[in-house]
Amino acid sequence: MFNKTPFISATSVSGKPSRVALWTALLIALFASTLPSSYAGSEHWAYQPLSKTSTPSQDQDSWAVTAIDRFVAAQWKAHQLKPVGDADKRTLLRRASYDLTGLPPTPDEIQAFLADNSPDAFSKIVDRLLASSAYGERWGRHWLDVVRYADTAGCASDYPVPSAYLYRNYIIKAFNDDKPYDQLIREQIAGDLLPAENENDHVENIIATGYLAESLRFGVGGKEEHLTIEDTIDNLGKTFLGLTISCARCHDHKHDAITAADYYALYGFFKSTVYAFPGSENSKGVTSDFTPIGTPAEVAAYNKTQSEIGAMEKERALLKKQERKLAAQVAGGDPKIIAEKKNLQKRQREITKEVKAIMSRNSGAKVAYAVYDGKASDARIQEQGERFKKRDMVPRRFLEVLGGAKLPKEVGAKSSGRDYLAKWIADPENPLTARVMVNRIWQHHFGQGIVTTPNDFGKYGEDPTHPALLDHLAQRFIDSGWSIKSLHKDIMLSRVYQLASSDDPGVIGSDPENSWLTHFKRRRLSSEEIVDSMLVVSNSLDPTQGQAHPFPPRDKKTFSQHHPFVDAYDSNQRAVYWMRQRLKKHPILSIFDAADTKQSTGERALSTTAIQSLFMMNAPFVHDQSSALGARLMLEGKDDQQRIKLTHELLFSRPANSDDLELGTHFLQKNREALAKTASDKNKIAQEALASYVRALMGSNEFLYLE
Repeated sequence: MFNKTPFISATSVSGKPSRVALWTALLIALFASTLPSSYAGSEHWAYQPLSKTSTPSQDQDSWAVTAIDRFVAAQWKAHQLKPVGDADKRTLLRRASYDLTGLPPTPDEIQAFLADNSPDAFSKIVDRLLASSAYGERWGRHWLDVVRYADTAGCASDYPVPSAYLYRNYIIKAFNDDKPYDQLIREQIAGDLLPAENENDHVENIIATGYLAESLRFGVGGKEEHLTIEDTIDNLGKTFLGLTISCARCHDHKHDAITAADYYALYGFFKSTVYAFPGSENSKGVTSDFTPIGTPAEVAAYNKTQSEIGAMEKERALLKKQERKLAAQVAGGDPKIIAEKKNLQKRQREITKEVKAIMSRNSGAKVAYAVYDGKASDARIQEQGERFKKRDMVPRRFLEVLGGAKLPKEVGAKSSGRDYLAKWIADPENPLTARVMVNRIWQHHFGQGIVTTPNDFGKYGEDPTHPALLDHLAQRFIDSGWSIKSLHKDIMLSRVYQLASSDDPGVIGSDPENSWLTHFKRRRLSSEEIVDSMLVVSNSLDPTQGQAHPFPPRDKKTFSQHHPFVDAYDSNQRAVYWMRQRLKKHPILSIFDAADTKQSTGERALSTTAIQSLFMMNAPFVHDQSSALGARLMLEGKDDQQRIKLTHELLFSRPANSDDLELGTHFLQKNREALAKTASDKNKIAQEALASYVRALMGSNEFLYLE
């Protein structure tokens, strides 16, 4: 399936170089960047099979602990670099806890790790964190960034999608269950077409196709299917293959070996697919093509309801057509024509009420924001990406540069073939799939990927800094049964992961971007980590899993492009469960660079702004959490010294030093004196002083950054 055939041969049939072939080869060499991709780029590193490079030998000083260390140390030797020392146990625990769960370690967890002097002490920490339900919430969020998850449709009125949360929770569960990555791929692209062992698996497979249903909707009509398909292909390429396939929508890719024919060969898979319709301005809140999930009786009742609505909508469309025909005659003033038009309008209003009444019925079935197979068909190439300028028909197949295998005719005649597409992507012989996912996981442990352009492994993306290591990890990933948790453990038990951060000018100067991993790169906590940490330390976190958001009832939806849906639902659950819109950024999470829900976010932008500091000082959310933490400190600490010590353990995972104690005591005393001028309740004064103190510490770099 992944054969490597050259696009051009420089020999004639006789085996000798032909003049035409030699001139062609010369032109390609000179002008490869301007020629269609079908003639250039097929030898790019990312399209090649995984290399079988042996692990470098151990150095005499035995610094390396794992194979990962040996690959990294080999690059140090080649670049004449030396690493910093190892991180201390407190730093390492805080790093691991945030990396795997997005939450700080508790004081009890810190003390237990400090007291464990066994050789496998850190290995046990990694196992515990991977087994935590918080792991899936943290790493599910990384995946949701890439697939541009949102709870709204993205059309001009940004209609809410009440059942979108099912896909979000499916992803979180998949990470917690360590679902094999190849299976995760197949379920998201073609879950509705896969066999299932039982009803629960079948429902989960349906929900998984929410990945495709999450494709953006456009305009006010809601039926701009070609734009939704284009968004699907764009995200599919970046998410699973690390390729900008959408660049070939209008013409052959200018840089990579992807042709317009490749693009429309993939287009056919999704043209043959029905996407759930979440409603739009012109649909009067009517939804369609959602997939019911529940008991057979519930599903039957739901389908009956949808059939009734469909019949009424057809009647409404016919009435509108008749009304348009009468429009020109009404101007003549004929009373019969005017009365007929009024009757048509009256009946349309009646249909609207009847549809709303039907929609208000509860069949008992849930509905999934999902997809299912429609009429199977191939697609025509669209000249310059214009859907009305159709050219040649292209059979459904896979990228030519990766073999170009076609969908079997007998399958393509009756099915979209998405299950074949998913199998092709998840094939262990596909050179991109494992590399791309391994790179994403590495990126979130080290702050940057081995390939620093995680969504673009193409010619204009960055080359890997450690290509042999990338292929080594990709092969181990496949050999482990595509276990993401096993890959985490491989990475985190390496000595290079456990290096300290550094302010040493010599280290920073020799490896300023940390490309060669001579030290651990500091990173700021993500928006979700900041929010979740404040909720945890204040004892305010609601640990339950998020469910449906309290969107307005379907029959109350009147959103339009001029008055789109806008809301934010307060919650003390983890930020991964907070409602995300497409057209409006979340008022809190966006301050600290949350992912853009309108496009795939392979790597979040990182900003440092005055607004962030002002938020940490003045935002009601921060004040609420600092007040709650102040109340906790009043209960758990007997005096200022104990409370200051506990604050540092909770916020920084370290004990307070003498300077911290002196400054903290002075701060609290001065605050109490100031507050006493306007209040008399000593307990309230003490708690408010503590709240002010912890709010100042929450705004510090030590809280907001990870060593």
